[in-house]
Amino acid sequence: MAVDFLSLSDSDPIPLSERFAKIKRNLIAGNEKAVADSWYRLLGQLRKEADRIATAGSDFIPAINYFDIHDIDKVAAFRDALKKRGIAIIRRVVPPNVALSWKEESQEYLRHNPHTRGIPQRDPQLYEIFWSPGQVRARADSRLLEVQRFVMNIWHSDNEDALVSSNHPVAYADRIRMRKPGDASLGSGPHIDNGSVERWETDGYGRAGTYAKIFQGRWEEYDPWDSSTRLGVTADLYNGVGSCSMFRMFQGWLSLSSVPPGSGSLHACPMLQLTTAYLLLRPFFSPHFKSGPNFLHEDNWNLHVAQNSVIQGAVPGNGIQELSEAMHPHLRLDKTMVPIPRVEPGDYVLWHPDTVHAVDLVHMGMADSSVLYVPACPLTQTNALYLARQRKAFLLGHPAPDFAESGGFPRPGERDYMGRPGVQDVNDAGGEEGLRSMGLLPWDEKKGNLSTVEKELLRQANGILFPDRFDSFMGRRGAKRL
Repeated sequence: MAVDFLSLSDSDPIPLSERFAKIKRNLIAGNEKAVADSWYRLLGQLRKEADRIATAGSDFIPAINYFDIHDIDKVAAFRDALKKRGIAIIRRVVPPNVALSWKEESQEYLRHNPHTRGIPQRDPQLYEIFWSPGQVRARADSRLLEVQRFVMNIWHSDNEDALVSSNHPVAYADRIRMRKPGDASLGSGPHIDNGSVERWETDGYGRAGTYAKIFQGRWEEYDPWDSSTRLGVTADLYNGVGSCSMFRMFQGWLSLSSVPPGSGSLHACPMLQLTTAYLLLRPFFSPHFKSGPNFLHEDNWNLHVAQNSVIQGAVPGNGIQELSEAMHPHLRLDKTMVPIPRVEPGDYVLWHPDTVHAVDLVHMGMADSSVLYVPACPLTQTNALYLARQRKAFLLGHPAPDFAESGGFPRPGERDYMGRPGVQDVNDAGGEEGLRSMGLLPWDEKKGNLSTVEKELLRQANGILFPDRFDSFMGRRGAKRL
């Protein structure tokens, strides 16, 4: 997704309001020594891992063929690598000719509706459409939904009562990008989506205790894959740019063209736990000497005695967390941001929501770089609530809810677009499973080997999406309506 970036090219970031100094003090109160000790352990591990990545490069990004996702041995190795690296490629999820047909259908849709807006305005390449035939077919496709279940089951919940199901993927409607050779408008530097200062705020990620162990000086115990610490998060306290209302276990895009490195492709820093811990602890420390041969050495860095209001790369309302070599020097981003290997039509790239990633600043290739943005989202109460709004937008031809406005003005939508798909098209593309992922058909609460949590979650989701059925069901049970 295209986002607006701050101009933070030097090592002196923007001071925030004084309340952020208090937030920082409160986060580590009583754990100052533990946090300092953990910082020094972290710097040692970062140095070793950055050296490994600098040597291996893109080889550290795991991949598996779609036809191997039921091979126990291959899956075990893939899962271990994905959990450590935070990004992966699933090859040939759909045949290349199918992916290319989705691209052609989207292009035809744009030809029939030439007034479609996009970014950049003068030469659109990231199109503000959500309901083209290619997009609708891809989201409903049984193979994509199967892969989403496969990767989402890498997540787990330490809270056995947490209402989240990786076995019931739901669709999140995003846009389509067809980036042209030579384009320099859709690139982005290293960043993480899903909020900025919210990661440190009590009312943001603090509501769920997502990063509590890091702020206690126990980053080694922090588990990026515990879904129960994500459900109560408020990732957008300031109505920021590029915010997402759904909990995405993975961000992702499906390739609709051949995309070699340098051709508008993705870069990632494949050391998920270490980068997260460093990003969060960095604002609490500063160097004694700001340059020199020992600048990065542990002995040169000290915990602030009195915390200031600086949070490197984060500004309220920006919607993203920016990273740079100047602000986050120990990450050695010039060495650790590696390009993903070449992808072909039908390959599916997926990354953890805390993975540091970037996009080629200039498309240096010879052909278009085309992708569908297709994240992997589990069923939760919050996601069901958003799905109800998104379903209405689909039926009416309105923009997806998170994209309903641009610059404070409503987007025009696709209500009168020629060739816009309907419910029958979703059914034709994905059957009952595809319809459920779009909130167009209730889940069967008695089908399959469902856990108690899944049964309750399906009941609640059906109540949110189909209130008539929910009313009669709740009347029989005598339970409280949501």
